[in-house]
Amino acid sequence: MKSSFKFSNLCGTVYTNGNLVFTPDGNSIISPVGNRVSVFDLVNNKSCTLPFEMRRNISCIALSPQATLLITIDDSGRGFLINFPRQTVLHQINFKSKVKCIKFSPNGKYVAITHDHHIQVWRTPGFTREFSPFVLHRTYTGHHDDVSHISWSPDSKYFLTTSRDMTARLYSTNPTPGFTPVTLSGHRAEVIGAYFSKDMKNIYTISKDGALFQWRYSSYVDSRGLDSDEEMELGEDFIDHVRWRIQNKHYFNQGHGVKVRSCEFYPASNLIIAGFTNGIFGLYEVPSFTTIHTLSISQKKISTVAINPSGEWLAFGCATLGQLLVWEWQSETYVLKQQGHHYDMNAVSYSPDGQTMATGGDDGKVKIWNATSGFCFVTFSDHNSSVKAVEFAKQGQVVFSASLDGTVRAFDLVRYRNFRTFTSPNPVQFASLAVDPSGEIVCAGTMDTFEIYVWSVQTGKLLDILAGHEGPISSLDFSSSGMALVSGSWDHTVRVWDVFGRNKHIESLQHQSEVLAVAYRPDGKQVAASTLDGQISFWDVHDSKLVANIEGRKDISGGRKVDDRTTSENSASGKSFNSLCYTADGSSILAGGNSKYICLYDIESTALIKKFQISNNLSLDGTQEMLSARNMTQFGSKETMDDDDEPSDLEDRIDHTLPGTQGGDLSVRKTRPEVRSMAVRFSPTGRAWAAATTDGLLIYSLDDAILFDPFDLELDITPDSVLETLDEADYLKAICMAFRLNEKKITQKVFEGTPPDSIPLVARGLPEKYLDKLLKFIGTHMETSPHIEFHLLWVTSLLTCHGRYLKQHRGEFQAVFRALYKGVTRVRDDIANLCDSNVYTLKYLLSQQALANKNTDVMMN
Repeated sequence: MKSSFKFSNLCGTVYTNGNLVFTPDGNSIISPVGNRVSVFDLVNNKSCTLPFEMRRNISCIALSPQATLLITIDDSGRGFLINFPRQTVLHQINFKSKVKCIKFSPNGKYVAITHDHHIQVWRTPGFTREFSPFVLHRTYTGHHDDVSHISWSPDSKYFLTTSRDMTARLYSTNPTPGFTPVTLSGHRAEVIGAYFSKDMKNIYTISKDGALFQWRYSSYVDSRGLDSDEEMELGEDFIDHVRWRIQNKHYFNQGHGVKVRSCEFYPASNLIIAGFTNGIFGLYEVPSFTTIHTLSISQKKISTVAINPSGEWLAFGCATLGQLLVWEWQSETYVLKQQGHHYDMNAVSYSPDGQTMATGGDDGKVKIWNATSGFCFVTFSDHNSSVKAVEFAKQGQVVFSASLDGTVRAFDLVRYRNFRTFTSPNPVQFASLAVDPSGEIVCAGTMDTFEIYVWSVQTGKLLDILAGHEGPISSLDFSSSGMALVSGSWDHTVRVWDVFGRNKHIESLQHQSEVLAVAYRPDGKQVAASTLDGQISFWDVHDSKLVANIEGRKDISGGRKVDDRTTSENSASGKSFNSLCYTADGSSILAGGNSKYICLYDIESTALIKKFQISNNLSLDGTQEMLSARNMTQFGSKETMDDDDEPSDLEDRIDHTLPGTQGGDLSVRKTRPEVRSMAVRFSPTGRAWAAATTDGLLIYSLDDAILFDPFDLELDITPDSVLETLDEADYLKAICMAFRLNEKKITQKVFEGTPPDSIPLVARGLPEKYLDKLLKFIGTHMETSPHIEFHLLWVTSLLTCHGRYLKQHRGEFQAVFRALYKGVTRVRDDIANLCDSNVYTLKYLLSQQALANKNTDVMMN
């Protein structure tokens, strides 16, 4: 079992806090997600998460005009300097204060940041090796309260700042003769945005109360200390002073109590975009203040607004809902509309081909995600309470979900509808779910009546009620044959049910503590069960005998909460695994629980193979191993206290918590969420696994790019000798040598260098020990290579020549078969889409030709 899994992507969370930034080409948008950064490619419909983590949640980001440098700053003022094309961290810096805004100058030479009441301008770091990449150019003062926004002039010589002191100020980057900083005052609320026009003759300032001021400069004679005769003598030679005056005042007038939350200005078209606290955004043309468009896109306040360089796409982020929208205002269509689960994500499941994932959350929604692109393409909101379990069936075309609202629902992924709802005679809460391999039977376990309900998917009728447990049923799983069902309960037992048998035979497996999760091995001969005391027990189903036991409490223990009175080593009493998943070959097991660690074990040796830490975010509770005594006061930890000033918005000051509760209002994250994993699942191909965590849906995949894993390597097997054998047309020997060397580039060259007419001969003579490697290589290479017929010829020849051996050892080749199925399915879908597109194009061209002929006939007549 390979353990070289690396963090690959983050799904389920698209935006949390901070500002959004478009790339200079306008095709991608960069969004802060917790303490990570995600990049959404809007043209190719893909998303990726940069492979680094900050210490805390990111508060603001900035991208250089050439898209080479990315600066991210977290809530504590620590910043990362990142090489954006390479996605590597170049340097770290501590700005020693909370930063609210950071902006690169248009020429890329400077970067300005807010620093409490001041503004710091730094020289942009380079790519060369420097002793100090960040060099402070100048510090600007003048504001009397925190600075909230910075914007540069087009020529990078001046910049505007806004502050909570209800003023905006104009500064010069370098000392300019005769120029003094200008204060623009007159607003009656906090100024949240100030922008230069394209010709730099106008300045637009926007305050939180919905006022838009247009400022225009005018020259005047400085006549202080001069009489009228001397002033007349100086004439125009002394008209070198500039005074900014208010030209116009406009008001958005969105209603009583509605304030401007975010704004942005596009100088090329003189467009202002304003996002309001009621979820409405407006698009206005200045200086005429003409309303171009107004749309309600959310029920909560719009946290940030961005516009791409061409001015066509508008991006909006809503921190309360975790929502990210990209709107094309000219055609009035959505380019991107994504939203994660409002609350915690409880369950995750892979489709049989590994291309689709389903998740269920506390917000009652079931979301379907594309594993390749990382986007959610359908959301089902039929449940009225938390979704506790999701499962795929019918070759991934049907998704089942169990909820605390007392229903189990079946969703059709072809027509995207809830086509079946399963209920119980009496109201109960369902907390676990299992679907047999044929997709004909669905079972759900309850929290309150301690029973298992069995329904028929075809008719929707209740077939049976399995009783016997004396506690809530925490987990269910069907065997691969579909003849046996295993259930785990809080009554310290695991029961194996013969669902389809007439005698209803039941095997009871006793444990020392509450059972939290159960899982069948892929061959159906072994059951794993995790208990509250941190142990994982492995049972032989046929003999009902305990064959292995893993003491996992020490492995999963780690992390200390802010209010913990004991150390992390002594606070392991509550650490346990609440989710288990076997690998495709059944040799290892993946376990996750209420901790920052996910553990991968080898079952035969009961040894810990690898331990994955899901997050290093100090904004979450339970990520620190040691607590600092400097943060402790007589009133508790400083980290639990709100250091910010009282929120200025009324809706932010209202406390929605019930009396006596300590959790707070989770929708606004007033409490520190606890780091943990609610569910873990391996991909059917064995190449990746996913975990539903506090941060979102984390995906880890095998990193083969830098992995050197030779197989029966000898001294005479080198890249040169492999290529020489290929040139000699000894294709079978060359491909065996390539797999023994196990270098991806060499293997690909030998594989593609084999002529199509030699493939059946090579497949017939291929030794069986290389069969697994070759099929696995074809499955992964098929996803990126354009040689469709070539791959299908290889697959057909291998299955024809070695079909009997593969059938006898199908348990070992489960992951390989699923990888092949995934690749063939993707190729089939691509060809089908291409054919449909060509058919539509031909129909359109033929209709245009017919229309042209008709017009010609009419003109001739």
